[in-house]
Amino acid sequence: MRKNRKIRPKMMLVFMLFNLVFSVILFPFTVLWGPFEATKTLAVGSILSSRHPQVVEAFLSDEEISEIVNKYDSAARPCPTWHTVSDASAGITIEDIKGKTFKGKVMLIKDPKRVKVAVTKELEVRGERVSDFVKDTGAIAGINGGGFYDPNGAGNGGFPDGLTIHNGEIVHNSIGDKSTDIVALDKEGKLIVGQVKADDIKKKNIQEGVSFWPALIKDGKRGEFQDSFWGVAPRTAIGQKADGTIILVVIDGRQPTWSWGAKMSDLYNLFLDYDAVNAANLDGGSSTELFYNGKVINKLWNWAGERYLPTVFVVMPE
Repeated sequence: MRKNRKIRPKMMLVFMLFNLVFSVILFPFTVLWGPFEATKTLAVGSILSSRHPQVVEAFLSDEEISEIVNKYDSAARPCPTWHTVSDASAGITIEDIKGKTFKGKVMLIKDPKRVKVAVTKELEVRGERVSDFVKDTGAIAGINGGGFYDPNGAGNGGFPDGLTIHNGEIVHNSIGDKSTDIVALDKEGKLIVGQVKADDIKKKNIQEGVSFWPALIKDGKRGEFQDSFWGVAPRTAIGQKADGTIILVVIDGRQPTWSWGAKMSDLYNLFLDYDAVNAANLDGGSSTELFYNGKVINKLWNWAGERYLPTVFVVMPE
């Protein structure tokens, strides 16, 4: 009579590890070189906008990356609005917008001086959620802000990258006297984008600012950016009209049944449709969030919910 073989925990562990290693090795070949175009576009766009774009670059040429990124041309102009909410008491307008392959929201704030930078209370220790920033500052809305780095590998969002300015003072500087890309508001509420140094903050009367890039529109002219470098991803961005109106944009992404995400050219065209004279990209990906009226009003990609961040832009009450 044949005896049943007993499955040992050690054998099961070895089997699981083998399958895990095999899947990791096989992943780039099946996804990046496989026949599934939708999966390929999502993977390439996500990795390019992450901290490890070299993963894609190791398997695909620049021409192949450009072809994949541009395959889904989501730059629909004009970008239609299918729902608008105006809150006259709060002095803002919120619009749902969509392109060919993306969906998102736009918030318009008439008075630019209401937009401020909020910085985590535990700077260089850990970040906060956008909802926390809004609550702590008494704001009515908030959007994720500048980039950040992770020196200890803890992923706690406590270290803002570049220059961080609040109330006219530099509250954090990780670049010394080097030049960095800034997204800032001066004393008159004018949006400033492009390269600055720490010494320029006082000279330009900058009151609120974070570091990120690229500039999408600078003084009415198109900024320098390449879609093949940035890929397709969830996006957050800020712009300004000639009359001073601030334009906050969030684009959902990495959700094939809802929204793929946007290229930089999509953001650029969107800001053109809103008559922006200055505009810049902010931190995106799993950081992308717009919080208003006590709740997150876009569809977060991050499965864990709101991300912990060092800086946000908040909209103060009138």
